[in-house]
Amino acid sequence: MAKTETKFEEKITELEKIINDLENGEIDLDESINKYMAAMKLVKECDEKLKNIEEQVNKMVAENGEMSDFELPE
Repeated sequence: MAKTETKFEEKITELEKIINDLENGEIDLDESINKYMAAMKLVKECDEKLKNIEEQVNKMVAENGEMSDFELPE
């Protein structure tokens, strides 16, 4: 069975939960370190996803079907 990718929104929700757990201060050091490492992985994944989306948004298809950079008029 193929592994499905977690949605961006789900990753943000998980990241918020981890942050709340860490801020709460009721978990031991080992668990805090594990949660911190998981949070950093989520941050990296979300950042990569946003960069990918930004690249897609910054490109538009011209009338002739070619990709061109999107530029706002000044």
